[in-house]
Amino acid sequence: MQMIETNDIFNLLHNAVESKNLGKKISQNDMAKHLGISMRTYQDWRLGNSKPQAAIAVCRLLCELDDDDVLFVIKKMKKLIGVN
Repeated sequence: MQMIETNDIFNLLHNAVESKNLGKKISQNDMAKHLGISMRTYQDWRLGNSKPQAAIAVCRLLCELDDDDVLFVIKKMKKLIGVN
């Protein structure tokens, strides 16, 4: 089984958010503000210097689901968080 690192997850997600915004670059500072964390923490996550274990746990759980179930869970999470 291949292991994914938390920095891989955050880099994938950062790039996906940029793609969603038609390739418009998003600074680490802006992403950190959006997540409610310090820029230093976000940088550490992206570089792999700090590894929030919850991120791996959430990703592992999502990977256990079928694509339709992942989409269902994400849509529910968006509602709970208040994201359109």
